[in-house]
Amino acid sequence: MRTSRVAAALALTLMTGGVVTGTAAADDHGVPTRHDVRAARAAVGQAADTVAAVQARLVVANQELQQSSIAAAQAAEAYNGARWRASEARREAREARQRAAIAAADVRRQQQAYGDALVSSYEMSPGLTALAAIVQSDGIGTVVDRTTSLRNAETALDDNYDRFRASNTLAQVASEQADAAEKRAVAAAAQAREAKVAAQEAADQAAGQAAAIADEKAALVARLAELQHISVDLAERRQTALEQQAAAAAAAAAEKEREQEAEQQAQQAQQEAQQEAQQEQDGATSSPEPTPEPTSDPTSEPTSTPTAAPPTSTPTSTPPSPASGVAAAIAFARAQIGDPYVWGAAGPSSWDCSGLTMGAWRAGGKSLPHYSVAQYEQSTPISASQLQPGDLVFWGSSSSPSSIYHVALYVGNGQIIQAPRTGRDVEQVSMYYWIAPNFYARP
Repeated sequence: MRTSRVAAALALTLMTGGVVTGTAAADDHGVPTRHDVRAARAAVGQAADTVAAVQARLVVANQELQQSSIAAAQAAEAYNGARWRASEARREAREARQRAAIAAADVRRQQQAYGDALVSSYEMSPGLTALAAIVQSDGIGTVVDRTTSLRNAETALDDNYDRFRASNTLAQVASEQADAAEKRAVAAAAQAREAKVAAQEAADQAAGQAAAIADEKAALVARLAELQHISVDLAERRQTALEQQAAAAAAAAAEKEREQEAEQQAQQAQQEAQQEAQQEQDGATSSPEPTPEPTSDPTSEPTSTPTAAPPTSTPTSTPPSPASGVAAAIAFARAQIGDPYVWGAAGPSSWDCSGLTMGAWRAGGKSLPHYSVAQYEQSTPISASQLQPGDLVFWGSSSSPSSIYHVALYVGNGQIIQAPRTGRDVEQVSMYYWIAPNFYARP
């Protein structure tokens, strides 16, 4: 997967890009193998007091920091997901209760109608009995009329009763559905509270680990300076430059892979268009040509012209064009740069990842939920090569969209605006600044 390759390349660059002689060595190993990674960890395990061992420990520290931040992001988005599901459950419960109320009102109407019919039948019964129809009649016509009226009254009464029973059954079903929906809403709310606690614990743990790792890196850099006989300040600057160089190399590799993917897709689309055009041309030439009698069937003459304009079938697999609110969405996100990250926040002065993208696209005239997985599900999936400004880029821990834990707004030229994590403010950076995203979608 591209994510693992980029992360591994970053690690190898940091391991092999040592500054033993004062200059960063070039990474000539390409993509690291499992042996390379094992060697780095072995160097840490041996605790060899050398420049290479110290640099290997710095690599491991950075990896631990990355894993810690991922765990915190996953917990934060799990909380957002639980809140979203609870909100959906409450909405379903409200709608179910409204349907139950409507059904109950219908039962009352049907009950009233059936009661009125019973009263009317009782009042009319002395004159509509079969015996009265014969005794009080003044002829066969009157008997028929009264008998018909009796049957009609009985039928109306039966119909009212059937409608009452049907309405009562529907009301019972609606009430049961409402009760079940309310139970689901209560359970979802409890899950959201548990997820909130877990998110807070993960955030606190990540913050503690970040502080501990920062202290460890400071000590490692100090030891590196001592081993290289340089100042701590110079060692810090060299390590920072080395990490930036590694990140830039990883970003360039990922961008190159994205460009190659775009080129391959363009070539594939061109080949498909050529094949379709050839198929249409073959179909036209294989169809029986009319005999050279121009007057026999004038309508057959234009049949050969469509082959000159092969259809472009590629839009069938092309996502919809970006919405008209792209500029507003990007402008909104850009205006939040510098605001702090706070998990679960959606403005106006602090944000988490999905809260920022939700707010940005709300400014762009499109409603998105405050949950990265749901944002992906409610958008049109695209490939990296199809990215345009305003699209969303996502990070997931597997190939399943349900594993998504981070989202950012793509603004063009490989750049994103994001609310990254605790301790870092809303920023515009390369979308490969960390690890490469693995999901893309167009709102």
